[in-house]
Amino acid sequence: MPLTEKQTKAAVSVPPKDNRERMLERAMSRHNYSGDALIEVLHTAQELYGHLSPQLLTNIARKLKLPPSRVLGVTTFYHFFSLAPKGEHSFIVCTGTACYVKGAQALLDKLTHRCQCKAGGTSADGKVSVAGARCIGSCGLAPAVIYDGNILARVTPEQLDAELDRIGVK
Repeated sequence: MPLTEKQTKAAVSVPPKDNRERMLERAMSRHNYSGDALIEVLHTAQELYGHLSPQLLTNIARKLKLPPSRVLGVTTFYHFFSLAPKGEHSFIVCTGTACYVKGAQALLDKLTHRCQCKAGGTSADGKVSVAGARCIGSCGLAPAVIYDGNILARVTPEQLDAELDRIGVK
């Protein structure tokens, strides 16, 4: 019996099933659900989901048979892990001594003002995440900014303004 027009539209509009949970389960299985693999599992979870939500951390703790406090402790100790969604674009301003002396604070101020968020946060529209880093090891390029994974050298506030304009930040 052929599908009606309504049934056809319903079948087409159903989103594909999310495989992230299955992929995370596979990663935990590869490590035999060992608590010793917590960092590897957290890395995988963040790659899959973009950030580590409280529910996701609870599920990981349960499946690895670890106290939730230990999972949260590891997550908050390492700066790589994020408990909040990241923006489409990210700016990480090096605040090491060389960069600081050459104007890193002005760059951080420019970004937080334009994006209307604090360092370590994401703009309300989800477009930009802003962070500071103690040192990125590029002192000869001071002040340096990591923009979407690429190191920018000798950055000025005007260059940041131009890039923010280009990506549509008001």
